[in-house]
Amino acid sequence: MCRLLAYLGPAIQPETLIYKPEHSLEIQSYRPKETITTSVNADGVGLGWYQPQKRQEPFIYKNVLPIWADINLPHLGHYIDTDTFLAYIRSATPGQASNLSNCQPFSHQQLLFTHNGFIENFRDTLYQPIRQHLTDPVYRTIEGTTDSEHIFALLVHEITVHHYSLEQGLAASLKTLSQLAAADNVTFSANVVVSDGHQLVASRFANGIAAPSLYWLSESPTLPNSTIIASEPLFPGNWQLFPDNTILQVKHDAQPQIRSLLSEVVN
Repeated sequence: MCRLLAYLGPAIQPETLIYKPEHSLEIQSYRPKETITTSVNADGVGLGWYQPQKRQEPFIYKNVLPIWADINLPHLGHYIDTDTFLAYIRSATPGQASNLSNCQPFSHQQLLFTHNGFIENFRDTLYQPIRQHLTDPVYRTIEGTTDSEHIFALLVHEITVHHYSLEQGLAASLKTLSQLAAADNVTFSANVVVSDGHQLVASRFANGIAAPSLYWLSESPTLPNSTIIASEPLFPGNWQLFPDNTILQVKHDAQPQIRSLLSEVVN
């Protein structure tokens, strides 16, 4: 399983969370505590961040190296100051290529997206049904072969076609995914974090299997007025585990709001 990290709050340097904590994202790459299917996350690393004084679209850095072998990211993580970023370390699903097209985060206009989870036997199950569900402009944005990018395409489809908010779009894309999976009795898990630079929206969701771990922390004494979302707690604190099948939304200067997805997605 991959490991995710997201931050929203006063501007910081991403290295503050990627490298410095006692259970940082870097350490989770080779010593994760809560993964089920893998013991390392060594198939790539990615960072996406916003600097609205320069442009509204996010900036992205990706590498197919393990985070511990990436000599550029520590410098970048120290140089950047941002109030919103998403970071990711990859454990590739067997059969999926380790190339930049398959590395996260994925982006579309102002959106940044990361996913931890998988669709069972994706190439033989939901690959074609998902593509058939998309409008042609969204279909043509897909560059890689991962289930993660196809889930992101579902989200972009729901937002662009139905003009949903980010939270509504994520809930609708998970509902569509559940309906497509039910037709072929396919299991999947979808821990997702998405941002437009003004908010974080995240889900912990699975169908037929246990969802990967996902936590959030608000108002850390060392990072006041912020919210952190992470696959595993980075340091001691009042980390809250996402309940199964829930979605969380947080904006600047607001408390996180979490609600159940079960009734609206399953029904």
